[in-house]
Amino acid sequence: MTTHSPEQLEHLRSLSGLEFLRAAFTTSDRPRFIGDLLGLEVEQLDVGTVAFSVPTKADFANPLGVLHGGICATLLDSVMGCSVHSTLKAGVGYGTLELKVNYIRTVPIDGARLVGTGTTIHVGRQVATAEGSVVDDQGRLVAHGTTTCMIYR
Repeated sequence: MTTHSPEQLEHLRSLSGLEFLRAAFTTSDRPRFIGDLLGLEVEQLDVGTVAFSVPTKADFANPLGVLHGGICATLLDSVMGCSVHSTLKAGVGYGTLELKVNYIRTVPIDGARLVGTGTTIHVGRQVATAEGSVVDDQGRLVAHGTTTCMIYR
């Protein structure tokens, strides 16, 4: 596991949420995170909107042989939370308070990529909300959800 020096940590704390996300995904010596396990790739990083993609694969199957719903839930939690993070000022953090996911269709584990997009609805002083969707490689809606995040100032 990579750790950061006090100087590196201080630098990270000086970045806005969007700057932090862009640095986190491009720094070669960053610590590992759940996105590495999932094969997550950045599709879009803008203020208030974030999109990531993940492949479907056999390791992500449920006992029925299709994609486990937790993969879509994790993707939604990530894109919606990061959409909130992208709006925050330096030194401000967030945490998920509530996550709601609706599953629309089963997803095969054939290696196709799923794309999740999260967009902020409201970012207040203490609470933020966001919505998200996951589509398959044919653009069909697979899942959608909402989140409520606590803002840590």
